[in-house]
Amino acid sequence: MKIIIANKSHAGYAEIICKNIEESAKVRGTGIARRTPEYIIGKMEKGNAVIALEGEIFAGFCYIETWSHERYVANSGLIVHPDFRNQGLAKDIKEVIFSHSRKMYPNAKIFGITTGLAVMKINYELGYQPVTFSELTDDEAFWKGCQTCKNYDILTRTERKMCLCTGMMYDPERKKELQKGTKKESLNEKAFKRLKNIKQTLFYKKEKNES
Repeated sequence: MKIIIANKSHAGYAEIICKNIEESAKVRGTGIARRTPEYIIGKMEKGNAVIALEGEIFAGFCYIETWSHERYVANSGLIVHPDFRNQGLAKDIKEVIFSHSRKMYPNAKIFGITTGLAVMKINYELGYQPVTFSELTDDEAFWKGCQTCKNYDILTRTERKMCLCTGMMYDPERKKELQKGTKKESLNEKAFKRLKNIKQTLFYKKEKNES
């Protein structure tokens, strides 16, 4: 298995990447910003994506998006082909795309919103911290991508203050402060477990109300 920076030579995988992202969203029962093969190819050509391959077989993918004049970066479209799941590949891809993002945009805040507990755990291990939605980018183009999610009504009712997703962010300036010992970690393992329990309760109540 190899995880590499994608380029235009990988354009032939764009169709299967889009198909896998869409099918994964359906299985999870959540929406996702739909992307075209052309959009994915554009990310590859700019070096803003990583791809996992087993020989010539597609295994996984993730790309970089920038917002607010590159002050914010998101690692989006993380997908692992069903044949390669439950092997730790998602974590490996996240680590590679995170490192690549830090090199390309060293001063940017890297953030994401997710309902996936596995992704939350990976993000936490990379140094992300839970944040309020007000701390995320105010770029309308980003929030427009939430319109395809079935929980979008929650986001609009709360005026984009909260949703079932958790906002998480890696702030390079905060990381520097932590390394210097001028700031203490705000979230420990116990608090993270409590956060997961809250999310699980929210999902249970929502599913119960919809059934």
